[in-house]
Amino acid sequence: MKFLFDLFPIILFFVAFKVHGIYVATAVAIAASFAQIGWLWLRRRKIDAMLWVSLAIIVVFGGATLLLHDETFIKWKPTVLYWMFASVLSVSALFFRRNLIRSMLGEQIQLPDPAWSKLNFSWAGFFAGMGFLNLYVAFNFPTDIWVDFKLFGGMGLMLAFVIAQGLFLAKYVEPKESE
Repeated sequence: MKFLFDLFPIILFFVAFKVHGIYVATAVAIAASFAQIGWLWLRRRKIDAMLWVSLAIIVVFGGATLLLHDETFIKWKPTVLYWMFASVLSVSALFFRRNLIRSMLGEQIQLPDPAWSKLNFSWAGFFAGMGFLNLYVAFNFPTDIWVDFKLFGGMGLMLAFVIAQGLFLAKYVEPKESE
């Protein structure tokens, strides 16, 4: 459910684009992002920092798209978000000696330090690559292809990457001894 909740603005953006075009879709994505945070706030749930960052980026880039009537800005939004994730993962590891992937998953998985480092930097590399791929699709294909890629391509690549990470992590999982 959390996965679908996190995809809520993207799915609404996709549907609104197919029905009304890029500018209505952008306004819908902004409204959906506010609604998403409002819903959590009303239910007194913790609002992840990622949701706040995503809201800020959609408001800035989506707002510029609507204000200037130029779809270029909304096409940059995923890349900015991806590159921000890549930067945070890399900078926290290199300069602050803090592995954020380990912070998120350390209670569920036991790994040696070099494996945590590989995992952290592989995620940083994935996000950096996704940023470049988004720009390539956004500026070399029609907007409707970019919107399809944003939802289906991005999700498909994320799923493939998570599966690859699972295969990497599988060698560190210790089988439970039978009684």
